[in-house]
Parts: sequence; C-alpha cells; structure tokens
Amino acid sequence: MPKSKRDKKVSLTKTAKKGLEAKQNLIEELRKCVDTYRYVFIFSVDNMRNTKLKDVRAAWKHSRFFFGKNKVMMIALGKGPTDEYKDNLHKVSKYLRGEVGVLFTNKTKEEVQEYFNSFQETDYARAGNTAQMAVTLDEGPLEQFTHSMEPQLRQLGLPTALKKGVVTLLQDYEVCKEGDTLSPEQARILKLFGIEMAEFKVTIKCFWNSETGDFETLAGEAEDTQLKDEEEEDDDE
Repeated sequence: MPKSKRDKKVSLTKTAKKGLEAKQNLIEELRKCVDTYRYVFIFSVDNMRNTKLKDVRAAWKHSRFFFGKNKVMMIALGKGPTDEYKDNLHKVSKYLRGEVGVLFTNKTKEEVQEYFNSFQETDYARAGNTAQMAVTLDEGPLEQFTHSMEPQLRQLGLPTALKKGVVTLLQDYEVCKEGDTLSPEQARILKLFGIEMAEFKVTIKCFWNSETGDFETLAGEAEDTQLKDEEEEDDDE
C-alpha cells in the first residue's frame, strides 16, 4: 500500500536552514550592490501596487531595487557605526521602516528625484484607504451594467432594481464622504463605477554616496528629527 503524502515528515531544521541561507544570500547581494553602485537611495511607497513597481523596475533596468525584508537589509548595511558595512551606511538603515525599499544606482540625486517626482499614477482605492473626495451616484438607469449584475450591486448596498431589463438606481446614493475610511463594499463600488482615488507615489527619503561616504536626508526635517531622537534612544540603551 503506497504511503499517504500526509504522512510525509518535513524537517524543521532543513526549513530553518533554507531560510537562513536565503537571508545570507540577500545580505551578500546587498553588499555586492553597495560595492558596485555609486548611490544608495531609500524610498517609500504610497498605495503600493506590485504592477506599478514592476513598471518602475522595467524603466530602471540599469539599477537594482530591493523591497521588503527590512530587518535583513539593516543587517546588511549595518545597524550602527560599529557594524556598518561602510562609513555612514548605518544612517541609511534608520530609514528602513514600514513600506520602504532600497535603490542602488549610478544615476545622480537630481536624476532620481526628477523621475520619481513625476511618476505618480492613480489606481482604484482599496479597503482601508481614505476617500479623497465625496462620491454620490445619481438616480437613474445604469446602462453600463448587464442585468445579471443587478443582484451583486444590490448586495453591495445600492438601491437598484431591474426596469424593463435595465439596471436602475432607484434613488441618489452616497458612496462615501471625503475623509472616510473605505469599507470593502465602498471600495468595490468605486471600482465598478471606474472611480480611481488611490495614488501610487514613490518618495525618496535619503541617499548615500559610496565614493565620499556622505549621507543626506531628503524626506523632510520633521521625519529626520524623529529618526535622530530614535537613534539617540538606541544609543542610550
């Protein structure tokens, strides 16, 4: 009798070893990029979309992007002056918080900022996003929808019915107010009606020059002050 696949034992030691190897490979790859490229930039992403990030990667094939694994990237660059890979790289690590990524490139600060300041694309908002404007749907026929869509629209909370085979909104309907935190139903309705509210935007926060070891903040004084305070707390510990 053949053995069931459910009885197959998985070695946790091998799994842990594989994960450790992946982290070590990432650290090596990051350090190789530090040695290869002239500049290191940290960027944050508003309304992250994988498809949009792929577009950016395609346009910047001459450079390298890393996104996610912040803790591993901090180890690669160095968390402090004593373990940093190169002078002042630990200052870059301080910005590896939240949805941020690392860009290795030979393009200048001016070229990088010019590109990303102009790269802003709208997309459909998701549940949890903030409504950028108030949206109210007018009473009347919704001819863009087939009759089979009517039950789905009604399930989303829209006051609809079929009139002579045409999906019809029976009264004006407020989808959201400006500043609302969108629910899954609200986000779905906005998408069905083709209303885009989310803006995919990349903000350059800081950069480091491998030739000089110079570090510069680009994200704003308030955030820089906060990071300095956190750095001082870490030093105190």
